Amino acid sequence: MKFEDFEEKEISSELIFDGKVVRLMRYNVSLPNGQTSTREVVRHVGAVCVVPITDQGEVICVRQFRYPFAEVLLEIPAGKLNSKGEDPIEAAMRELTEETGASCDELISLGDLYPSVAIFDEVIHMYLATNLKFGESHPDDDEFLETVKIPLDKMVEMIMNGEIKDAKTQTAILKASNYLKDARR
Repeated sequence: MKFEDFEEKEISSELIFDGKVVRLMRYNVSLPNGQTSTREVVRHVGAVCVVPITDQGEVICVRQFRYPFAEVLLEIPAGKLNSKGEDPIEAAMRELTEETGASCDELISLGDLYPSVAIFDEVIHMYLATNLKFGESHPDDDEFLETVKIPLDKMVEMIMNGEIKDAKTQTAILKASNYLKDARR
Protein backbone atom coordinates (compact mmCIF):
# COMPACT_ATOMS: atom_id res chain seq x y z
CA MET A 1 0.00 0.00 0.00
CA LYS A 2 1.30 3.44 -0.93
CA PHE A 3 1.39 6.37 1.50
CA GLU A 4 -1.28 8.18 -0.53
CA ASP A 5 -3.62 5.22 0.00
CA PHE A 6 -3.73 5.69 3.81
CA GLU A 7 -6.25 8.53 3.76
CA GLU A 8 -9.58 8.03 5.49
CA LYS A 9 -12.63 9.79 4.06
CA GLU A 10 -15.43 11.29 6.15
CA ILE A 11 -18.88 9.78 5.61
CA SER A 12 -20.71 11.66 8.36
CA SER A 13 -20.08 13.67 11.51
CA GLU A 14 -21.86 14.39 14.78
CA LEU A 15 -21.20 16.98 17.49
CA ILE A 16 -21.09 15.16 20.84
CA PHE A 17 -19.99 18.01 23.14
CA ASP A 18 -19.34 21.73 22.66
CA GLY A 19 -17.48 23.21 25.63
CA LYS A 20 -15.57 26.35 26.53
CA VAL A 21 -12.19 24.95 25.44
CA VAL A 22 -12.91 21.89 23.28
CA ARG A 23 -15.47 20.31 20.98
CA LEU A 24 -15.88 16.53 20.78
CA MET A 25 -16.86 15.19 17.37
CA ARG A 26 -17.72 11.66 16.20
CA TYR A 27 -16.94 10.81 12.58
CA ASN A 28 -17.89 7.80 10.51
CA VAL A 29 -15.10 7.24 8.00
CA SER A 30 -14.32 5.07 5.02
CA LEU A 31 -11.00 3.22 5.47
CA PRO A 32 -8.44 2.53 2.73
CA ASN A 33 -9.54 -1.13 2.60
CA GLY A 34 -13.20 -0.19 1.96
CA GLN A 35 -14.36 -0.90 5.52
CA THR A 36 -15.89 1.79 7.74
CA SER A 37 -14.94 2.88 11.25
CA THR A 38 -15.65 5.53 13.87
CA ARG A 39 -13.25 8.29 14.93
CA GLU A 40 -13.78 10.52 17.94
CA VAL A 41 -11.81 13.75 17.72
CA VAL A 42 -11.37 16.53 20.25
CA ARG A 43 -11.26 19.83 18.36
CA HIS A 44 -9.14 22.61 19.91
CA VAL A 45 -8.42 26.16 18.75
CA GLY A 46 -4.66 25.69 19.17
CA ALA A 47 -2.06 26.94 21.61
CA VAL A 48 1.38 28.41 22.06
CA CYS A 49 4.26 27.82 24.43
CA VAL A 50 7.40 29.84 25.04
CA VAL A 51 10.87 29.00 26.37
CA PRO A 52 11.90 32.33 27.89
CA ILE A 53 15.63 32.20 28.53
CA THR A 54 17.54 34.85 30.45
CA ASP A 55 20.99 36.19 29.57
CA GLN A 56 22.27 33.93 32.39
CA GLY A 57 20.89 30.80 30.66
CA GLU A 58 17.93 30.32 32.99
CA VAL A 59 14.47 29.36 31.79
CA ILE A 60 11.55 31.19 33.36
CA CYS A 61 9.03 28.50 34.22
CA VAL A 62 5.68 28.39 35.95
CA ARG A 63 4.33 26.00 38.52
CA GLN A 64 0.59 25.50 38.47
CA PHE A 65 -2.01 23.02 39.59
CA ARG A 66 -3.29 20.84 36.75
CA TYR A 67 -6.72 19.46 37.55
CA PRO A 68 -6.65 16.33 35.31
CA PHE A 69 -3.59 15.05 37.22
CA ALA A 70 -4.40 16.62 40.61
CA GLU A 71 -0.87 17.90 40.99
CA VAL A 72 1.28 20.97 40.58
CA LEU A 73 3.37 20.71 37.40
CA LEU A 74 6.45 22.60 36.26
CA GLU A 75 5.89 24.02 32.77
CA ILE A 76 7.00 26.72 30.42
CA PRO A 77 4.57 29.61 29.84
CA ALA A 78 1.75 28.61 27.51
CA GLY A 79 -1.84 29.28 26.60
CA LYS A 80 -4.52 28.75 24.02
CA LEU A 81 -5.14 30.93 21.02
CA ASN A 82 -8.11 33.28 21.31
CA SER A 83 -9.32 32.08 17.89
CA LYS A 84 -8.20 29.86 15.01
CA GLY A 85 -7.20 33.02 13.12
CA GLU A 86 -5.07 34.56 15.88
CA ASP A 87 -1.41 35.05 15.00
CA PRO A 88 0.53 32.54 17.14
CA ILE A 89 3.38 35.05 17.60
CA GLU A 90 0.97 37.59 19.11
CA ALA A 91 -0.50 34.88 21.35
CA ALA A 92 2.98 33.79 22.47
CA MET A 93 3.93 37.38 23.34
CA ARG A 94 0.66 37.77 25.27
CA GLU A 95 1.11 34.53 27.24
CA LEU A 96 4.75 35.31 28.02
CA THR A 97 3.83 38.67 29.52
CA GLU A 98 0.68 37.45 31.27
CA GLU A 99 2.38 34.54 33.02
CA THR A 100 5.89 35.87 33.68
CA GLY A 101 5.87 39.63 33.20
CA ALA A 102 8.61 39.22 30.58
CA SER A 103 8.60 40.52 27.04
CA CYS A 104 11.01 40.16 24.15
CA ASP A 105 11.71 41.82 20.82
CA GLU A 106 11.81 38.58 18.87
CA LEU A 107 10.53 35.04 19.14
CA ILE A 108 12.34 32.19 17.42
CA SER A 109 10.08 29.43 16.13
CA LEU A 110 10.86 25.96 17.44
CA GLY A 111 8.18 24.40 15.25
CA ASP A 112 4.78 22.89 15.96
CA LEU A 113 3.82 20.09 18.31
CA TYR A 114 0.89 17.72 17.86
CA PRO A 115 0.51 16.61 21.51
CA SER A 116 -1.90 13.68 21.07
CA VAL A 117 -2.35 12.71 17.42
CA ALA A 118 -4.83 9.89 17.94
CA ILE A 119 -7.61 12.02 19.45
CA PHE A 120 -6.76 15.78 19.45
CA ASP A 121 -6.34 18.20 16.56
CA GLU A 122 -4.56 20.69 18.85
CA VAL A 123 -1.41 22.28 17.44
CA ILE A 124 0.98 23.92 19.89
CA HIS A 125 3.25 26.52 18.31
CA MET A 126 6.58 26.51 20.19
CA TYR A 127 8.89 29.51 20.55
CA LEU A 128 12.18 30.53 22.13
CA ALA A 129 12.29 34.03 23.65
CA THR A 130 15.65 35.72 24.27
CA ASN A 131 16.77 39.27 25.16
CA LEU A 132 14.06 39.49 27.78
CA LYS A 133 12.77 42.64 29.44
CA PHE A 134 10.89 42.37 32.72
CA GLY A 135 7.70 44.00 33.97
CA GLU A 136 4.61 42.91 35.87
CA SER A 137 2.83 39.64 35.19
CA HIS A 138 -0.95 39.59 34.99
CA PRO A 139 -2.28 36.03 34.85
CA ASP A 140 -5.89 35.30 33.93
CA ASP A 141 -8.39 35.44 36.80
CA ASP A 142 -8.51 31.64 36.99
CA GLU A 143 -4.70 31.15 36.83
CA PHE A 144 -2.63 30.75 39.96
CA LEU A 145 1.06 30.55 39.10
CA GLU A 146 4.46 30.66 40.70
CA THR A 147 7.36 31.65 38.45
CA VAL A 148 10.75 30.03 38.92
CA LYS A 149 14.05 30.31 37.08
CA ILE A 150 15.90 27.09 36.32
CA PRO A 151 19.15 26.75 34.33
CA LEU A 152 18.48 25.29 30.87
CA ASP A 153 20.94 22.43 31.40
CA LYS A 154 19.20 21.56 34.67
CA MET A 155 15.84 21.48 32.89
CA VAL A 156 17.22 19.08 30.28
CA GLU A 157 18.47 16.88 33.12
CA MET A 158 15.07 17.05 34.84
CA ILE A 159 13.35 16.00 31.61
CA MET A 160 15.69 13.06 31.12
CA ASN A 161 15.17 12.02 34.77
CA GLY A 162 11.37 12.06 34.39
CA GLU A 163 10.87 15.04 36.70
CA ILE A 164 9.12 17.14 34.04
CA LYS A 165 6.11 15.31 32.65
CA ASP A 166 4.48 17.98 30.49
CA ALA A 167 4.90 17.14 26.78
CA LYS A 168 5.11 20.71 25.46
CA THR A 169 7.70 21.61 28.08
CA GLN A 170 9.79 18.53 27.33
CA THR A 171 9.71 19.09 23.59
CA ALA A 172 10.27 22.84 23.58
CA ILE A 173 13.10 22.71 26.16
CA LEU A 174 14.95 19.96 24.27
CA LYS A 175 14.51 21.83 20.97
CA ALA A 176 15.61 25.15 22.54
CA SER A 177 18.67 23.47 24.06
CA ASN A 178 19.62 22.02 20.68
CA TYR A 179 18.98 25.32 18.90
CA LEU A 180 21.16 27.27 21.35
CA LYS A 181 23.99 24.70 21.15
CA ASP A 182 23.93 24.93 17.34
CA ALA A 183 23.90 28.76 17.52
CA ARG A 184 27.05 28.74 19.69
CA ARG A 185 29.01 26.64 17.18
